[in-house]
Amino acid sequence: MAESEADLIELFNNADQGQVFQFLDELDSDARRALLAQAATIDLAEVAALVETHVRGDHAGGVDLEGLEPAPYIALPEQGGDPDQWAAAWDAGSAAIQAGRVAAFTVAGGQGTRLGYDGPKGTYPVTPVSGKTLFQVFAEKIARSSERFGVTIPWYILTSEINNDATMAAFEAADYFGLPKDSVHFIVQGLVPAVDGEGKILLAEKGKIAMTPDGHGGSLRALVRSGAVDSMRAQGVDIVSYFQVDNPIVQCIDPAFIGFHVLGKSELSSKMVPKAYALEKVGHFCRQDGKALVVEYSDMPESMQEATAEDGGLRFNAGSVAIHVFDRDFIERVGGDGAGTKLPFHRANKKIPHVDASGQTVTPDEPNGIKFEMFVFDALPLAENPVIIEAARGDDFSPVKNAEGVDSPESCKADQLRMFARWLKAAGVAVETDATGLPAQTFEISPRFAADEADFVAQWASLDPKPAILEGLIIGE
Repeated sequence: MAESEADLIELFNNADQGQVFQFLDELDSDARRALLAQAATIDLAEVAALVETHVRGDHAGGVDLEGLEPAPYIALPEQGGDPDQWAAAWDAGSAAIQAGRVAAFTVAGGQGTRLGYDGPKGTYPVTPVSGKTLFQVFAEKIARSSERFGVTIPWYILTSEINNDATMAAFEAADYFGLPKDSVHFIVQGLVPAVDGEGKILLAEKGKIAMTPDGHGGSLRALVRSGAVDSMRAQGVDIVSYFQVDNPIVQCIDPAFIGFHVLGKSELSSKMVPKAYALEKVGHFCRQDGKALVVEYSDMPESMQEATAEDGGLRFNAGSVAIHVFDRDFIERVGGDGAGTKLPFHRANKKIPHVDASGQTVTPDEPNGIKFEMFVFDALPLAENPVIIEAARGDDFSPVKNAEGVDSPESCKADQLRMFARWLKAAGVAVETDATGLPAQTFEISPRFAADEADFVAQWASLDPKPAILEGLIIGE
């Protein structure tokens, strides 16, 4: 932080970024103060390193695929895994939750723009009968897990500059969905300046620097910089269950997953789902030089994605679905400002509206600038004892990303209905379904009633009388 306006301007001039202040004398006092305050938050040394590496350096090399192998993972019992191993993991995870060691962490910085929705994505309605929002679904799952294990599970939510106020207002209006207010913590995602092809920081307006989010990998340093990691330490939390806001069927607090993490003495554990088809747009869990890593579908040739193993299945079949468990001290190490290995930044060429040297606003038709972002899965090769377990897609992954078609609100509602029908069948209830498992009736199981299939079976057994499965039923409300 510069001691004065003159010092700050000199710092930018010395960093060859003085163009940031080229319109300073045209601004009124408020706009001037705002620009200087924004500039003071920028880490010029970090920007210089990013420009040197990703703008001036060789940034077109691509991903090294030499020696790439499929990463090993722990299979589900129904897919050949050891039932006793899973039972032991469930017990270990349950003990960790009961001891207050676990927090939930949701990355929720996005808007619902792709869904044609004006607001934070977490406020988008997703359930098939009641239309509960993503945030309400997660809140009720966390509340049920807290009740189930006799503890208050803290919830950390990563917002962004554009949706933080609206997100907090939604929680206030809903009285935090029944959760204790002091158990819900909001963190704002970090920003990094966008630059042009010469590495010069761009201005969005004469008095505003063009800043872009630092990616989902930036969520880790946001936890550190916000003081959330210190808060966790004070509460005795050392395990963080990470998931993204667009996936309503995710198990927010999964005892078995947490247990595998604990028993494996892992710094970072991840869930995989078998790919739905060869070219599904998900990352691939791989191993290279003894290290686990994720290779994005865009970085893996289609021939590799389509390659088959000896059993006829896909060789690279383990899809990454952004569900992780982190060790708190590992977050502090890779997300902190101290010595140690950090997550790398990646270059993304983007269309960035900006003000040019003459003061005119430019709205480009083609990529004209560069943003820098971190990916959370880049933490995997940095972690000691990484653990990867298999998840059933139908019980953990059905994102809401697109307005229609694949990964849309309609496909997600259908997946929720299929999950509810499976839970009822597991409890011994006859449910009419089609060949895909979709039930004839549209109904809902409240997340507040049951967090997963095993929980539902136990909860259903305790109901007396039991409701008939009719159109519009909401079980547990």
